[in-house]
Amino acid sequence: MGNFFEIRLQDTSQTKYKTEMSEYADPKHDCNTCTNYRSLVRKTLFFKDISNQIIEKKPLPELLKSIIDTSKKLLDAEASSLLLFDEKTGKLVFYVAEGEKGTFIKSKEINIGEGIAGWVAEEMKTVRIDDCYTDPRFNPAFDMSSGFVTRNMICAPMERKGTLIGVIQVMNKSSNRSFDTQDEQFFSALAGQCAIAIENYRLGQFEIEAEQMRTELETARSIQRKILPDRLPELRSFSVHTLLRPAKHLGGDYYNLIRINDRQALFFLTDVTGKSISAALIVSSVFSFIHSYLIIHKKSFQLKHFVESLNTFLIESTTPDKFVTGWFALLDEEDLRLTSISAGHDPVLLFRKDSGNGMPLRLNKGGLMLGVMAIPYATEELQLKPGDVLAAYTDGVTEAMNTDTEEYTAERMEQLLETAYRNNGSGEIMLRTLIEDVDLHRGKAHQSDDITLGFIEVGRAGSADA
Repeated sequence: MGNFFEIRLQDTSQTKYKTEMSEYADPKHDCNTCTNYRSLVRKTLFFKDISNQIIEKKPLPELLKSIIDTSKKLLDAEASSLLLFDEKTGKLVFYVAEGEKGTFIKSKEINIGEGIAGWVAEEMKTVRIDDCYTDPRFNPAFDMSSGFVTRNMICAPMERKGTLIGVIQVMNKSSNRSFDTQDEQFFSALAGQCAIAIENYRLGQFEIEAEQMRTELETARSIQRKILPDRLPELRSFSVHTLLRPAKHLGGDYYNLIRINDRQALFFLTDVTGKSISAALIVSSVFSFIHSYLIIHKKSFQLKHFVESLNTFLIESTTPDKFVTGWFALLDEEDLRLTSISAGHDPVLLFRKDSGNGMPLRLNKGGLMLGVMAIPYATEELQLKPGDVLAAYTDGVTEAMNTDTEEYTAERMEQLLETAYRNNGSGEIMLRTLIEDVDLHRGKAHQSDDITLGFIEVGRAGSADA
């Protein structure tokens, strides 16, 4: 009667199975009375139904249990088990086992090449065994530990595009029968469907986890945006201009300008080692510490005590591989005096109209980066003059790389800023000139580190973010 049916599968890799099954549709035979025909039709319809069940979206434990139950029903077997390949250990792990005393082997794991399942995983071939105890590959240890006696079995690899996902096996055809070629072919096709279902589940989980990560990162970014000042306080004698551009969703740079009293204001700019989540957590810790410290010590604020207290806090609250560099400046609006501490940070540049050699003065006195060891920090005091401009920055500026991995360099930055200062003297214009030149140098290269700038212009009132 010719080719009387066609099995449609999800994966074109299963065409081999369709070819194998065609032998039961040989036009030379009258399959209406053929036992194989009736069995084949029954299994085909059952296969279609269980395939639909397997590809339904469901939790992994439920999916695997469905696969195990399905394999037992399809092959009319006494027991079945499924082993997943663990890429980390390189071993097969019995995830579930169904059948009499199946619970005894749920936690077992085997090496690739060990036993029947290990051989199938290594060779990526389906195997049918009529008498397990006469097969040298068979390992009776599982029978001995569970009390189950394995007479015969089919074991098939679950693989996708040459990648091993696991192994599925059925044991002991009911009524003391043996598995036949038809059983083997159906079971091999079922293993292919199971591989698709498990892979689809894992891909779905990856997408879910990726979306959760995106949501969490956006929430963290929103929190970090609230940590950064929306608007800096206005000062009578200083104009402060800032810019922060994180390299990733979350950054490790942080700055702020906080009024201490009617006369003094604290400006700081910090850089946490690393980027993204770990650095952002430390930034949050620094933010919390500073605000808690100022609640207690605002009326008796001393820059040296503040920096040393922050250092102690970071030593106790961060891991040894994490530290913070920073520049801390106490600005006096009455007499234009600056008290400065550099904690392992890049030197702050002071541009002055009457500098003798035309080069900026470097402020780098202080001590080691924060969070490393308990040490005293030295302060640096300067009498500022109207027209002075202080330029603070993080190493994301000087180490910005272009597509040829060439860094921007501190020398290029200083020369650019010196020229901009001589031509105009505005801290705001100097900042914008610098960031435009950094972008020009970087070109199409990815920003490799956070970039933060803080320019303080003396003798001009007002503060604003760039």
